Amino acid sequence: MARDAARLAALRAEAPSIETVQGDAADAATVERLLRDVRPELVVLAAGITPRMATLPEQTWESFAAAWETDTKSAFHFVRGALSLPLAPGSAMVIVSSGAALHGAHLAGGYAGAKRTSWWLAGYAQEQADRRALGLRFRAVLPKQLVVGTEIAAVAAAGHGAWAGISAAEYMRRFEVPLDPDGVAAAVVDALRGAAVPETIALGVTARGIEPIA
Repeated sequence: MARDAARLAALRAEAPSIETVQGDAADAATVERLLRDVRPELVVLAAGITPRMATLPEQTWESFAAAWETDTKSAFHFVRGALSLPLAPGSAMVIVSSGAALHGAHLAGGYAGAKRTSWWLAGYAQEQADRRALGLRFRAVLPKQLVVGTEIAAVAAAGHGAWAGISAAEYMRRFEVPLDPDGVAAAVVDALRGAAVPETIALGVTARGIEPIA
């Protein structure tokens, strides 16, 4: 599911067997309908905005709170829906958070806090699923370096690089080994296969692999 019809069409052209749905992951009714109709065994939620890179005086409340209204809101609706239906025992949900949830991102408004809360939502959901013996798994995956080839990496590297007085390319070279989307996808698979301690909710991801966080 995604909002961008053109990108969904491109995905269908590349992989005709994939079924796509155009919709907003931050819309409660859309999420409820999707979970009810599809009853997925696996949900990987990688929804979110590209935050405005600016200092606090340059932010507005709207730009500061934008990630809460998209990233956190979509995570809330999906975990709430999974618990409310509930999804079938054995189903799993992976929320893609961010390394900013660990260290902050002072030029990205409320992005770090929004991603931290998305991670917490996975933990809250797991605790409540266990209490009700639903047999569901909730995990959060936190890329701890910028993911090359993504819009958010380009914007963040340019913003933080300018703050540090270096180019975006120089900023990206701070990461000795680049992390690409395939690396994040592999981390999601590892998380589901139990590559970390079973009780671990959050997994950090770098180009070198995954590590348990909490």
